[in-house]
Amino acid sequence: MKKLLKEFKDFAMKGNVMDMAVGIIIGGAFGKIVTSLVNDIIMPLIGNLVGGVNFTDLFFVLSTKEAGQEFKTLKEATDAGAAVLPYGNFLQTTFDFLIVAFSIFLFIKLINTAKERLEKANKAAEEAAAAAAPAPAPDPQIVLLTEIRDLLKK
Repeated sequence: MKKLLKEFKDFAMKGNVMDMAVGIIIGGAFGKIVTSLVNDIIMPLIGNLVGGVNFTDLFFVLSTKEAGQEFKTLKEATDAGAAVLPYGNFLQTTFDFLIVAFSIFLFIKLINTAKERLEKANKAAEEAAAAAAPAPAPDPQIVLLTEIRDLLKK
């Protein structure tokens, strides 16, 4: 049992697990931001563009208790016991997904672009430093051996 607890502690304290935990927490917070962006900013604009339609209130009546009964809202239909297909909520969820996916795509693209620029800048700085650095002075023993070789040639 002691060994099992030690192995679990080693596993839980590895960098990958801690990084994943931080990512999940940040992802949850990011999800709230995106949900607010979708619900409070984007969807009202889209709804206004399509004539003030509230997507979550879109539905199709499958059957009613009384023939010819019409409902203006989803709540009114469900309260009356009508069988409905609330496709508006599906549309809302689909828009949420697309916006979240696109936001994550842009975020990853931004990070990759910044990373590439940083790598290029580091490489250029290394090349400039290598070009500007004076040639290292030769080892005194090599200089002495070179002089001896030259004298022997003469």
